[in-house]
Formats: sequence, C-alpha cells, structure tokens
Amino acid sequence: MIATLSLNSLLDKAAAGERLTPEEGLRLLESHDLAAIGRAANEATLRLHPESYRTYNIDRNINYTNVCTAVCDFCAFYRPPKSPEGYVLSKQEIFDKIEETIDLGGEQILLQGGLHPEFRLEWYEDLLYSIKARFPQVNIHGFSPPEIHHFTKVSKLSLPAVLERLKAAGLGSIPGGGAEILVDRVRKAITRGKVLTDDWLNVNRVWHQLGGRSTATMMFGHVETLEERIEHLERLRQIQDETGGFTAFICWTFQPEHTGMSHIPPAGAFDYLKTNAVARLYLDNFANIQSSWVTQGLKVGQLALIHGANDMGSLMIEENVVAQAGTVHHLTLAQIRTAITELGFTPRQRNVFYELVDERREAASIDRHSRFNLHPLPVVS
Repeated sequence: MIATLSLNSLLDKAAAGERLTPEEGLRLLESHDLAAIGRAANEATLRLHPESYRTYNIDRNINYTNVCTAVCDFCAFYRPPKSPEGYVLSKQEIFDKIEETIDLGGEQILLQGGLHPEFRLEWYEDLLYSIKARFPQVNIHGFSPPEIHHFTKVSKLSLPAVLERLKAAGLGSIPGGGAEILVDRVRKAITRGKVLTDDWLNVNRVWHQLGGRSTATMMFGHVETLEERIEHLERLRQIQDETGGFTAFICWTFQPEHTGMSHIPPAGAFDYLKTNAVARLYLDNFANIQSSWVTQGLKVGQLALIHGANDMGSLMIEENVVAQAGTVHHLTLAQIRTAITELGFTPRQRNVFYELVDERREAASIDRHSRFNLHPLPVVS
C-alpha cells in the first residue's frame, strides 16, 4: 500500500485525518520536503482548529528540588544526593513564586523536581495541601510520571493509591516531563535509575482512569533513530485511543551544552519543524500541539504555528532545566501575542485544559453580577 502512494498523496491522506501507519509516519520523517509536510500539517491544524484564534498560557515552572537519584546523561540540572549544589525550596519560596505568577496573570504552576531519595508521599501531600489552602484558584500541573513512579517506590504504595492521594491533596494535572523517547533501548542508553517506557505510560493511564488529564512530550535529537521517534508517537497514540486523557503534545530538541552528551550536535530548526509537523499528522487523536519556542526561539516558535501547532505554549515566567543546558530564550507576553497576531490570528489565553481564561472570567463575572442584579464590567483579553 505504502509503495503505491506518492508523498503528496500520503500527505493528503494525513491532512484529511486518515490514520497513518508507523511505516507511513517514518516515510514522512525521512523526507526532506519540509514545505510539503508543513503545508499538510497546517491543513490538519486548520481542520481541527478552524477558530480565528491561537492560544498561549501563563505559568511558571517551579523546580522544588534539583536533588535526584537518577543519572541522566542529557540533564544539566540535577544534582546527586549530598551534593553541595543540591537544594529544596522552602514553602515560603514556593508561595512567593506563585504570588508573582498570579500577579502576572497566571492561573497555573508547573511543579517538578528531581527524584529525591528521602521524601515520602506525605511530604508531597503536605506541599499540595499548603498550596491549595493559600491559592485555591491555582491549578497545580505537577509531578512528572518519573517522579510519581518514584513516589510509589519510596513510599511502598501502589500507583493508584499514590495518584488518588495526590489528587485528593490538590494535584490538578500531570505534565509530560521525563518522556524523552518512549523506547527502552534509548532510555537505557541515556539514563540510569529512571522509569522505563511501560511504567511512564501507565502513570498516565491510571491518572486518566481517575478522571485526570495530562500532557505528553518528546525530547528528540540525541541517540534515537527516526524509527524510534515514530515508535514514541505510536505509543502515545495508543494510550490516547484507550483513555483520551492527553490534552496536548509538545516536542523539543535536545540541548547538549553542559551535559554528559555535549558531543552530540544540536538538532536545528529544520528537524524541529519537520518533527513537529509529522507529530501533528500522526497524532490524529490529540486535539492540541504546542510550539516549543523555549528551545527554538521566537521566530521558529512562530513558524511552528504553521507547521502543525495551534498553541504558542507558555509565557514561562521561570524555566531552569533547559536553561542549565545553555539554551536561554526569554519572551515577553507582548512578543507571544504579537507572534500570533502576525499570522492573522487573535491571541487568547488558555489554561492547561484548553479552556479560554477570558471566557471563564467573563462567565464568572456575569454570574457574580447577575446574582446582585448588577451589570458586569467588560472583560479585556
């Protein structure tokens, strides 16, 4: 079947929403026709998102600790236990960061850290309860699958028990960190002491079964093959078929500087845009694809919006992990909104569940004022 389809016919099929096979996905990744692949991905995006706006988020990546028992060759952020450079943020430091996020218009924090060897589940529950008691309006997008899998080992509890307790304590959603490439050959080559593929996926499966939502990610451009990139996408697509619990997919390129893999040349914009576009065409059951300006910069991040992405990602008030690898791109809210406007779309702020924040605020305002027979003030997006 694949041999009878020209590249253009294959792209037409994918743009129309017909499911690609792994062999067809690989053929697209092997192609160097970025213009054609980008056009097809954009057609798929416009089919899925015909609305006149594109979205962005305002949140902050709070890394509560950099102490980690895993050894990841690609990570410049972590510090081993007992390292003099290891840290654990105090509750007050975390509260101050959340307060600043709220002041800048954010409604969410991304809470992640290393695999700390000493903290039991109760430590994380106490942190969640404390945050929600002080900031009940803030969604905690927290604890990547490797962290949660680590919690089960340290606390000697089942995965459902850990997730149920975290949810009860205030965990709102789970980020897709620590996925790297969801192929065990790759994971074993670049990390030690960290969750393998099936367990990473199962954290998301069980969380979705509990009614939770999460994001999915891929860090590429290191030791993986193109076939393994497609295998990664295939495993995500299978879980999404099963649960429907992923809200978005985000991919980014490995940043080698200051890591144990600094000899690997960094993947460039061409590879990033092609992989992002192929992900849009392959992940037919994912509603949203996020741009990754954090690793690629403003202009390439903007180009991603016509290469499969429908979301500009987060303002990212604070980011530490990628920055430690020597890649530092900072955008203002005005730059993010302008990047969307320049492509002919209206910029709209959303939350992790892809609800438009201004619409939610307007609905709350109308409800509040209607109860008191008052006229609501206009909402400015």
